[in-house]
Amino acid sequence: MYYQKYLCKEPCRTSSRSGNVFIQEILRGNETRCYENFRLRKSVFVDLSNDLTEKYGLKLTRGMSIHEMLGMFLMTCAHGVGNRLIQEIFQHSGETINQHFHSVLKAICELARDIIRPHQNYNDGVGAHKLCNGRYLPFFRDCIGALDDTHVKARLPQGQQIPYIGRKGYPTQNILVVVDFDMCFTFAWAGWEGAAHDSRIFGEALRRP
Repeated sequence: MYYQKYLCKEPCRTSSRSGNVFIQEILRGNETRCYENFRLRKSVFVDLSNDLTEKYGLKLTRGMSIHEMLGMFLMTCAHGVGNRLIQEIFQHSGETINQHFHSVLKAICELARDIIRPHQNYNDGVGAHKLCNGRYLPFFRDCIGALDDTHVKARLPQGQQIPYIGRKGYPTQNILVVVDFDMCFTFAWAGWEGAAHDSRIFGEALRRP
């Protein structure tokens, strides 16, 4: 058993269709195919790759391009697939995929600091958006946006799932988001347990801006 596992290893990811070949097929193919796989248009995918490289420190490696790293990350997030399926699609080991996923995640978090925030003229549009029903105007006269909580499915070790199981019946994280009238995100707070009440998250956001 030890000999077969550690000394006489048989190559596993040997497909001629490597991850880089897969990415190039997508980027050179139909626009719909890129959107279905990565939830981004081709131009946005390329622009995001360039931004993560030039502004947020994402670096290619000897065995993987930036496009391939980003493709693995987006496919994992967009479809909720596991590491093993990504291994088969991109023909890399689980350890390699995990390492590059977290590299892209780190760069994305840095990007989020720049884009999820109020813009410079955030309050200039107050009053420019009129309500359909004028009788509600006194209550929303100085409104500058809207906020809400949403539940996103979460995967956790079995021993840590209980606090995250709320009204959905399965583990989720409760995310508070704020948007302005241009539908641009100005605030986001992820990571709360699914069982946490919306008012508690809102209260904590006010106490810890």
